[in-house]
Parts: sequence; C-alpha cells; structure tokens
Amino acid sequence: MRTIITGGTGLIGRELTQLLTAAGHEVIVLSRDPARRSFPEGVQGVAWDGQTGQGWQHLADGAHAIVNLAGEPIAGSSFPPPRWTEARKQRILQSRLDAGQAVVAAITAVSHKPTVLIQASGIDYYGNVPGDAEVTEDWPKGTGFLADVTEQWEASTAVIEEMGVRRAVIRTGIVLSMAGGALPMTVRPFRFYAGGPLGNGRQWWPWIHLRDEARAIQFLIENEAARGVFNLCAPNPVTNKAFAR
Repeated sequence: MRTIITGGTGLIGRELTQLLTAAGHEVIVLSRDPARRSFPEGVQGVAWDGQTGQGWQHLADGAHAIVNLAGEPIAGSSFPPPRWTEARKQRILQSRLDAGQAVVAAITAVSHKPTVLIQASGIDYYGNVPGDAEVTEDWPKGTGFLADVTEQWEASTAVIEEMGVRRAVIRTGIVLSMAGGALPMTVRPFRFYAGGPLGNGRQWWPWIHLRDEARAIQFLIENEAARGVFNLCAPNPVTNKAFAR
C-alpha cells in the first residue's frame, strides 16, 4: 500500500514512517527540501511547496492513504518557546490551511482517489473544558485561538468526503517522547531543580505515547470502518500536578 505523509519529517511523522515501512507500506514523505533530509531505507522523499499538488499529485493517483500532519509547530522547538506574536499565530493557521488545500488539490486532480485521508487535529478543539468533565468526540467546539485553528484545520480537507474518500480526523493529545515535542522542554526546568506544577496543577493533561500515536494512525489507515473524529489520547489522563510529580 502506498502511503503519502505530509509533515513526515516531524516527531509523529518520523515514527509513523518507520512503523508503516516495517509493516510493508510504500511510504512517500513530502518535504520542502528532501535533499537535506535523511529518510529511512526504502522511504522516498518528494519535494512540495506546502500549498499545491505540484510535483507530487501524480503519486496520489492510486495511493491507499494520505496522512496530513503538516503545520507550523505550535510550541516551537526552542526553550523557552517563542512568543505567540500575531505574525506567528498567522503562520500556525495558514500553514495548516495551505497543507489542506494542497491535499484537496491533489485528490481532486487524480482519477483513482486515495482510499483514506488521515487529517491531523488536536484536543485544543475543545478549548478550556470546565472541571473534571469527560470529553468525547461529540463534545462541542471550545473557544480561543487554538480551538479556532483546529476547527479550520479539520475543515480544510472536509470536501474530499464528497469525492468518496474515507476521512478520519485525529484530535491528538500531548505526545510524549524524549525525541522531540513538548516533553523535552517540559523536563528541562526539572533538571535545574526549578520544575513544578503549572498554577494550581489541577488542569488535566490528556497525553499519548509517541508509539501509541503512530499505531493508532496505522489502525485508522488499515481499518475500513474507521471514519469521522477520533481522540488520540491514553485512557488514563493525569492532572498537571501528577504529571509534574
């Protein structure tokens, strides 16, 4: 099965690439500069502009899956994280809308549509949930910048369902791995004996291990009945105080 991954050089994308390759998938990773990237053996890196299907849409013809993970990192990669200026907030949003536009353009252009699209999103969709409420996929959208971003991110590829393509939306929790993402930056102050809970520490942290995230995406790719919205989080969320401990 041919699987195309946008954002395949990020934390989740790298893990997913290795998992799918080991399972026998033909994996193609779209990258702005594939010549400067290192890909696992058997993985093809293909250049794209992040906005159109130019140069890669022919690969979508007859592909089994497209996994759309591309987008400006929310937290950044530096410590402390960069400030959310208006310009940076616009990049966070626009990069996701551009990637969705590119995926839709590629699927529209080909005769043999992919079987499934996995569309990335985040649990930020629900905003600040009050108290200790359990949140399911049916919970209404929250308020705030990130809730608005995820809503538009999900909607950016919704039209492909009208073309007969199965679509699964993954609202991902905090992905835990020392290879990148939020965990290394969270751990750092503790190593200087300056770590601790944020505020009162009672806020819930829905988390997921990186390997479980990749396996969940693989399951959604391969399970023909999987469509709609899925919360990718471990079944045992913890408070920030417990996480800090």
